[in-house]
Amino acid sequence: MMLSKYTIEFRYNLKLATPVILGMLGHTFVGLIDNIMVGQLGTAQLAAVSLGNSFIFIAIALGIGFSTAITPIVAEADAAEQTAQGCSAFKHGMWLCTILGAGLTLMIFIAKPLMYAMKQPIEVVELAMPYLNLVALSLFPLMIFQGLKQFSDGLSVTKYPMYATLLGNVVNVVLNYVLIFGKLGFPELGIIGAAYGTFFSRLAMVGLLWYLLLNKSKTKHYVSRVKWLLFDSSMLKKIINLGTPSALQMLFEVAVFTAAIWLSGTLGKNPQAANQIALNLSSMTFMVAMGLSVAAMIRVGNQKGLLRYGELRRIGFSIFLLGLLLAFCFAILFFVGHKTLPLIYLDQNDIMNLNDNKEVLKIASKLMLVAAVFQLSDSLQVVALGALRGLQDVKIPTVITFISYWVIGFPISFYLGQSYRLGSMGIWIGLLSGLTAAALLLFIRFNYLTKRLILQSNK
Repeated sequence: MMLSKYTIEFRYNLKLATPVILGMLGHTFVGLIDNIMVGQLGTAQLAAVSLGNSFIFIAIALGIGFSTAITPIVAEADAAEQTAQGCSAFKHGMWLCTILGAGLTLMIFIAKPLMYAMKQPIEVVELAMPYLNLVALSLFPLMIFQGLKQFSDGLSVTKYPMYATLLGNVVNVVLNYVLIFGKLGFPELGIIGAAYGTFFSRLAMVGLLWYLLLNKSKTKHYVSRVKWLLFDSSMLKKIINLGTPSALQMLFEVAVFTAAIWLSGTLGKNPQAANQIALNLSSMTFMVAMGLSVAAMIRVGNQKGLLRYGELRRIGFSIFLLGLLLAFCFAILFFVGHKTLPLIYLDQNDIMNLNDNKEVLKIASKLMLVAAVFQLSDSLQVVALGALRGLQDVKIPTVITFISYWVIGFPISFYLGQSYRLGSMGIWIGLLSGLTAAALLLFIRFNYLTKRLILQSNK
């Protein structure tokens, strides 16, 4: 009976989260398709995509983290039936996301030369440079899409971003096929073809999502009546105050995984390619937890707007439980498939790269075992973070994520990741340590805040 008060929410939580999960998986699927197709070209090309995307991941973390500030504000306004407040959050959020998209693109171009100073294989760096140019440009439409998506999520309209992401995947797969391998009369561009696919797929996503928001009843009156040149300094300040810590939270986590890519690169191109395979597979399951995190942010934000703190706590715990149950299933999948799942990334019939491919698969299979263990920690930490954003509590969680990933996780990765210690396995043990610390501390924070809110409301 005690458990049923949480499980009763599973159906609605999944209904709300599933389109978000599919949309998130769509983003990751772009990377999966790139990796699978590029992997057919060789381990150096796969490592180059990994290195180039490591810079992109940092920029995307900042952008997506910042844009999440839009969702809880819109969700709270929607529950309280404050349409003007929601419209203001949409307008100012879009302005800030557009400016940030341009800034992040510029940041990547400025940071590119750092690849030469990072002790990465020179063959990999030379391949990564032109790839990074085009993918960096795709950050601009991606950030516009993120602003639209977070607004749509805040209104609990989670299907539209999913549709847009699915279209993006279709565009990406088709362009990858014809441009990477030179099919249907198109030139054979290798990994540059994958970059073109990413860029045009993100343009398509923006176009479809804007069309849907502009023509659907629940969102039309928000987006069609916006006075774009009228600014409210208080709303700008609110989004910035919420968005900046949220961006830092995501940056701290993504940056430690990016550091793992760079540390793997110091071990050679094969460990770096193996790291990319394990990271890409792990990111697929992480997107499920991210979808639940968005659901937690929406539902907690709604209950906060209604001042129903007991329900807020119960709903938050129900999503934590659902996330852990799904993560347990993924952990079993990774344990059982730790040797077979990496096989989809490399061509087993490639005689020229046979020895490299065998080494990559051997390393990747070991990393999958560590990835299986951290499924539970990864799920709990990101869902708890979403719930705390729904409460608009962002400052202390920022400190928690920094301590977890950079005071605990990274030093362990750096120490154990040396070639004469545990190498790639050591790097991933450090990631596991950081995720576990974050999960425990963020859960404690949510538990403390919700108890305090209930006590204060009962006085």
